[in-house]
Amino acid sequence: MSEMEMRALWLVVGRRPNLDNPLYIPEFALQKPYGARQMGKMGIGYGSEFHLLRYLGYHRHELNRAIEQKTGGRVSDWLDFAFGCEKNLDSEWKGMDFLGSTSDAKSAWENFWPQTGNVPNWDAVGLLELNSRAEYLLVEAKAHVEELRSSCSAKKSGGLDTIRKALETTINDNGFTAKIEDWMSPYYQYANRLAQLHFLWHQGIPARLIFIYFCGDDWGDKTVKDGKPPDCPKEAEQWSECLDQMHDRLGLNGQNKLEECVHHLFLPVHRNAVWGGVR
Repeated sequence: MSEMEMRALWLVVGRRPNLDNPLYIPEFALQKPYGARQMGKMGIGYGSEFHLLRYLGYHRHELNRAIEQKTGGRVSDWLDFAFGCEKNLDSEWKGMDFLGSTSDAKSAWENFWPQTGNVPNWDAVGLLELNSRAEYLLVEAKAHVEELRSSCSAKKSGGLDTIRKALETTINDNGFTAKIEDWMSPYYQYANRLAQLHFLWHQGIPARLIFIYFCGDDWGDKTVKDGKPPDCPKEAEQWSECLDQMHDRLGLNGQNKLEECVHHLFLPVHRNAVWGGVR
C-alpha cells in the first residue's frame, strides 16, 4: 500500500491504518453504511468518489474557485454527511433529506418521488450565494464514461408509475424534446437529477446542479462491468463528446431556465493532466 493510499484510507475510515500490517483494511471500511444511501466500496487512489474527497479535503479552495467561475456565485459552505454507525462509513445525502425535517417541501417530495428502493443520492451538497440569495449546490462526480449510463430498475410495486410521472412532468414543463422512455434508459441518473432540480424550483427552493468530470483518472489493471477497463477521458473534449450524445438522447436544448441551473465542470486528477476547465 502506497503512502497516498494509506493517507486516503486514514482519511476515509477515520483512524490510522494498521502499521504492523499496512495491507490490512478494517472490516468496517468495506461495509455499506446504515440508514441513508449505502455507498459501495470506494477506490483508494482512483474513482470519482476518491477524487471528489481529495478536492473537498485537500484542494477545497481550488474546487470552490472553479465552481464560482462557472456559476458566478460564491460557495459559502459544504454540508456535512451524517455520521455512520460504529461499524459503518458515513453516508451521502439522499433525496431531499438535506432540506431538514421541518421543510414544507418534504411532504411534497414524498408525493413526487418514491421513498423506498434506491432513492437518488448526492455526492456532495453545498451552499452557494448568488444574486443576494442562498442556493443549494447539488454535486454529481464522474471519473469514467461508464458512470454516465444507468437504467431505471424500479418495479411497479416500488413506485415505477410515480417515477415516470415525475420524469414526464419535468420533460413537459421544460419543453424537452424527448420521450419518457429516453429518460428511463440509458441516462436515467442524469434524467432523475434534472427531475429533482425541477422539483426544488417548483417548490420555490433555489438550487443548482453541478456535474464534475475528472480528467486523467488511472484505474491500473482494475476493471468495471464485464471485466472491461474503464474509459477514463484524459481531456475535457473527450468528455464533451459523450455528454453531447447524452444531451441529445434526453432532448436537452439549453433554452430553458432549468438548464441554466445545470453546470459541467472538468477537473484534472493530476496537476499535469490536460483539461478544459468549465463548460
